[in-house]
Amino acid sequence: MAVKARVYIGFDSKEVVAYHVFCQSILEKSSIPVEFLPISLNNLGGIFVRERNQLQSTEFSFSRFLVPYLSNYEGWSLFVDCDMLMRTDIAKLWELRDDHYSAMCVKHDYEPKVETKFLGQTQTKYDKKNWSSVILFNNAKCKALSPDFVNTATGLELHQFKWLESEDLIGALPQTWNWLVNEYEYNESADLVHFTDGGPYFEAYKNDDYAEEWFAARDRVLYVAQR
Repeated sequence: MAVKARVYIGFDSKEVVAYHVFCQSILEKSSIPVEFLPISLNNLGGIFVRERNQLQSTEFSFSRFLVPYLSNYEGWSLFVDCDMLMRTDIAKLWELRDDHYSAMCVKHDYEPKVETKFLGQTQTKYDKKNWSSVILFNNAKCKALSPDFVNTATGLELHQFKWLESEDLIGALPQTWNWLVNEYEYNESADLVHFTDGGPYFEAYKNDDYAEEWFAARDRVLYVAQR
């Protein structure tokens, strides 16, 4: 059977363009088939029922943890935020899957430089910040993430991977697979860049590192749409 990457992407109604640009950046460089699955609240009626709280910066802050359930707890799935840009072949990331682990992510160790995020959202600071923005889920080993748990667990229980029995079950991905724009210095070798405090689609961030690449991908999306 041909290798296929199953990719769940957080979808926010305020970042529609970002979602499609990110998909475009993946498609343009991928050497393997990719299945795109948006994590959209409109599609999760009766499954994701928890009320939104004021600390959530996106509509998918918590619903991302439904990925193993939505994958029938089978195989591997990748979750990624939508405010990103792929700069290389996603097959290289997919090849990093390791069955020794229940989940894999970039283990950031930093404190955000800014106090507010895009659209005035509060920048919440906590241990394992941004670990959950790119997760390779080994779905069969993530059965603790049931809809009931995802709907009732605290934000920290979810984002700090407390649903796993041990932190030894979290595998480390190279930092280049979740390179935090404006938190880390420009890196030409960054594979997947993450516009954590907004993104070029907002006026205040149009001159960020990698913004030129993002706009080029956006223009290609618009060109296809207008043909």
